[in-house]
Amino acid sequence: MLHQKTITDLLTIHKIYLEPSVPTYERGREILAKYPNAERIEVDSHWKIPELFGFEGSVDDWLWNKKNVLILGAKKGLTCRPNTRSSHWVAPSQSNGCTMSCSYCYVPRRKGYANPISIFVNIEQIMGYLSRHAAKQGVKAEPDAIDPEYWVYEIGENGDCSADAAICDNVKDMIDLYKTLPNAKLTFATKFVNREMLSYDPQRKTRIRFSLMPHQMSKLVDVRTTPISERIAVMNEFREAGYEVNVSFAPVIYYEGWLDDWYALFEEMNQVLDEQTKAQLATEIIFLTHNDRLHEVNLAWHPKAEEVLWRPDIQQVKYSQSGQRNVRYKNNIKREIVSELVEAVKKELPYCQIRYAF
Repeated sequence: MLHQKTITDLLTIHKIYLEPSVPTYERGREILAKYPNAERIEVDSHWKIPELFGFEGSVDDWLWNKKNVLILGAKKGLTCRPNTRSSHWVAPSQSNGCTMSCSYCYVPRRKGYANPISIFVNIEQIMGYLSRHAAKQGVKAEPDAIDPEYWVYEIGENGDCSADAAICDNVKDMIDLYKTLPNAKLTFATKFVNREMLSYDPQRKTRIRFSLMPHQMSKLVDVRTTPISERIAVMNEFREAGYEVNVSFAPVIYYEGWLDDWYALFEEMNQVLDEQTKAQLATEIIFLTHNDRLHEVNLAWHPKAEEVLWRPDIQQVKYSQSGQRNVRYKNNIKREIVSELVEAVKKELPYCQIRYAF
């Protein structure tokens, strides 16, 4: 039997950076008590840690920082950002960063090099804001592609909630909150199977989206994540436990033989998923966007992945709203491969709704 990756494989906290206010919050005290032997380093801000963020030398300790460092702070700005794809709103996050090390992840390029998990300990304030925000929205009058009934809030934009849930009860508290909100549900994507979450009883008010891609590509670029087959294997159990279970085909990476590998993945899903899980399945399809600065960082710790992520021969530059130099597949190639994968999903997974593809 394959060894199932647990949170202890991913996290062994030796060092905690914390803002001065952390011990004044109950959640902060709980986490500090959980890791009594970790070195504590007080910092002015969870965003301003010179030896981590923007520090080129930290690339040498990339995986060590992911496994051994935890950052604790209070979330300052509480706002919901409108969204139009997998959710209606992006909620103020209860965390930032991740213990996993997917080589295409955009969070490192925003924070600068290392991005271990930052947990926000003022969870009551975050949940209070979300309760008030949902109340202001009122009843959702019409169904849409995001959800037929509820306003949907994304809570995991900058991290992986399944890993966060192994550190503290922030995610469990959020799931419990949305059970009480009559007009709203939450959602997050994940690449980690946390079986403890099967006991949370989300009552269909949490949509968990398991990120999937072909096995061999995942082994190369999804560093320190749960293997793809294990993600698929647990989907029926999560649906039985009260979750709405969706998938996210992301990022889609183009290479020779790519479509054949996706067909093999779809065949595995058809064999493993039960009829009830298939009946409520939906997906988003997101093709790779990469970044020149992240490319340079990756060359220092995982150059093999850059052979498939950085393809100037088939990619074009697209500047982000913040002025970053991103690359994505050239328009003529992108149109063709998006169409090919969409048609493959329709053919092989006819029960799976496609929310969007780009």
